[in-house]
Amino acid sequence: MASASDPVKDLAEEPVDHRFKGLPPDAQVDGLTVGQLAAQRRDLHAGGFTTPVLTLDADALEHNLAALGTYAARHDLAFAPHGKTCMSPQLFRRQLDHGAWGITAAVPHQARVYRAFGIQRIFLANELVDPAALRWVAGELAADPGFRFVCYVDSVRGVQLMDRALQGAGARVDVVVELGAGEGARTGARTDDDCRAVADAVAGTTTLRLVGMGGYEAEVPEADPARVHAYLRRLTALAVEFDKAGRFAADLEEIVVSAGGSAWFDAVADVFAELPELSRPVLKLLRSGAYVSHDHGWYTRLTPFNRHPEEGGLRPAFRLWTQVVSRPSPTQAFVNAGKRDIAYDLGLPEAELVRDPLTGEERPATGIRVVKLSDQHAWLETGSAEDVQVGDWVALGMSHPCTIFEKWPLIPVVEADGTVTDYVRTFF
Repeated sequence: MASASDPVKDLAEEPVDHRFKGLPPDAQVDGLTVGQLAAQRRDLHAGGFTTPVLTLDADALEHNLAALGTYAARHDLAFAPHGKTCMSPQLFRRQLDHGAWGITAAVPHQARVYRAFGIQRIFLANELVDPAALRWVAGELAADPGFRFVCYVDSVRGVQLMDRALQGAGARVDVVVELGAGEGARTGARTDDDCRAVADAVAGTTTLRLVGMGGYEAEVPEADPARVHAYLRRLTALAVEFDKAGRFAADLEEIVVSAGGSAWFDAVADVFAELPELSRPVLKLLRSGAYVSHDHGWYTRLTPFNRHPEEGGLRPAFRLWTQVVSRPSPTQAFVNAGKRDIAYDLGLPEAELVRDPLTGEERPATGIRVVKLSDQHAWLETGSAEDVQVGDWVALGMSHPCTIFEKWPLIPVVEADGTVTDYVRTFF
């Protein structure tokens, strides 16, 4: 009997075509698949790639995957990295290979992508009240006894809507009460009494099962270490209280306590380590996602490894290679990538390197600054006429992995010597 197809490995069978930016045009002419192109191990700069082209540094990517896997294990945390960052089944698999418990989602579409690629544990960090999506979840649970799904609830009304949608669906959905991070923050029940009311509403259903508490500490207003720790201690105190009061479902094997973005996972580790023994084992679930690629600005400044360098560190893995297409004055140049290609919601990109296409020489992008973006151009301010020339390749570093990944459906993975050895597929 033939073995079952592996949907992640099957991505290598996709044809190289017009859907994918920056790939060599001759690869489409020759009818190559993504796997065949990877096997050719082309050079990024001499192998026919066109600009702009986004790349992932192979060494930095592996370093980051290992860094958070090691951190979670060291601090006795289960890890469900937020998949919305990359929406890449290949990277999900590598995260799981580095010890992840499962993958976090934000919306039903993401969960459907995960299931299509075999993800067996999904934490959906939102209250899910869409009837069609809930019935899909129930169908997945009923069809696959090995599938685990957990989502937030943060209101009595939400519990009522979920219960109504799930009547007769044939499966119970596991939920955690989301504690809001404070007035003016994002989602979540605002007070402890609100959390108790939501928990009681869940207990009144036959379609939902209360399995724990969850939240997101980065939404704490005016977040600093003291405020973030205080919020997380409220979260764990409610978990202890609910356990003593018998509010968690009686048939649980473990109680879920979950938090953690990419800016305060050290605080999560601190507070979750303080949890006393409960009536059942506790799944301490961290959900950081941006670490996988890190970035050149926002998360470089925010990462907890800045506060705890002895614990490790992350490396920016992205580089967007652009090309100078106009040099109208000694102080102004334009490259051929703009808002359609560049993440800009957390700041303008930074010029990192300049590469001479004639000699292959690379040098730091000293004196070059991105000052504005158009749809298909980045405006560069230069210090002198010699800083860049028409035809030069300019590498840009960007902030915010989530909005970098989403603009590129297929991303070359590049070794230190410029060899492209793999391609990461995304599904946004």
